[in-house]
Amino acid sequence: MLLQLYIIKSEKRPMEFRLEHTPKPFAIKIKHADRLFLAGSCFTEQIGSKLAAHKFRIIENPNGILFNPVSISTSLISYIERKQYIREDLFFQNEHWGSWDHHTRFSALTAEECLQKINAFTSEAHSFLQETDWLLLTLGSAFVYELPSKKIVANCHKVPTDKFTKRLLSTEEVVTTLDTLIYRLKQFNPKIKIIFTISPVRHLRDGFVENSRSKATLINAVHHMVDKFDNLFYFPAYELVIDDLRDYRFYAEDMVHPNYAATNYVWEKFTEACVEEDSRQLMKELYTLQAAYLHKPFQPSSTAHQKFLQSNLQKATAILAAYPYIDLKKEILYFES
Repeated sequence: MLLQLYIIKSEKRPMEFRLEHTPKPFAIKIKHADRLFLAGSCFTEQIGSKLAAHKFRIIENPNGILFNPVSISTSLISYIERKQYIREDLFFQNEHWGSWDHHTRFSALTAEECLQKINAFTSEAHSFLQETDWLLLTLGSAFVYELPSKKIVANCHKVPTDKFTKRLLSTEEVVTTLDTLIYRLKQFNPKIKIIFTISPVRHLRDGFVENSRSKATLINAVHHMVDKFDNLFYFPAYELVIDDLRDYRFYAEDMVHPNYAATNYVWEKFTEACVEEDSRQLMKELYTLQAAYLHKPFQPSSTAHQKFLQSNLQKATAILAAYPYIDLKKEILYFES
């Protein structure tokens, strides 16, 4: 009798092997006319590359990849103040000059070259942040590395770890850091809207338990801020990978970074929840246009290819006429050729 009931129940409802999470749509959504500023962990750059490919106006990580909330906050305040770094702000190690506030990609053989790169990006970030509509902040870890001076570094630059003190920020420290940052941002750019995400990249070098504590600290602090301020939002990138996909097959070979499939899944959920419908439709048109731009013809001089170029030139010019803030210069130049 019990077996019969189980068979009947199974026929009515197919077995589910995972629970899909659909993020709640934002009350205010991103559109192509907006300017987007992205800062934070390497997951930021994965989302940033997709936004750029769909012709959103973005700037990402002017200090390079940053993981902890203190360094992210320090970088953004430096843009607000348009800080100009000087030689005394740098250090010399392993035959390179570098900055404790920046990623190693800013390091150089001379202090002058290092400062030139840093200050050029800071000036660009200052101007863009002043006009930014959306700031997307991805926090990666609540662990920080401190110099003997108590300065928290953004990157260790392959300096031996015994030169630093490693510790886990408390939730109160993260809240205070973010509170100060948001106050400064609102003063600098009153229209700015902020999206927080927690990176799904697993910092397992810290340890399994320690990684969980770190992520929990960030999640608690971020939700405190979202509940406190208007125009602050939370997008659950971390939960989508950890709780929705929840499988090692969605990680790269290092079992730490989400793979291509996982990133695309988060991207799809992001656009559904955070991007307005008109822009999502435009994204489809731009995707088709990009595919045409990247197409490599076998016979470039053929009549068929010339018609192909002309057809896509008409599409590109029509899009540009409707959306003049979208940069299609290189595509139009190619189709005109």
